[in-house]
Amino acid sequence: MGDYLPILTIAVSIILVVLVLMQQRGTALGSAFGQEGGFYATRRGIQKKLFVATIIFGALFILLAILNLIA
Repeated sequence: MGDYLPILTIAVSIILVVLVLMQQRGTALGSAFGQEGGFYATRRGIQKKLFVATIIFGALFILLAILNLIA
């Protein structure tokens, strides 16, 4: 298992980067700098699935990083 752990971590990190880049850009950054960000939309369809997948792969990446430290 020790030989496959770094390879699995790299694969999960690449997938995580792709998922983050595929997410739709919103007005959240503009409202952080003082602009009026009155636009709010709920996530639906593929956007919601990308969001959930990003959370899952983020948690998996953290778990694999901790396992890399232990092993």
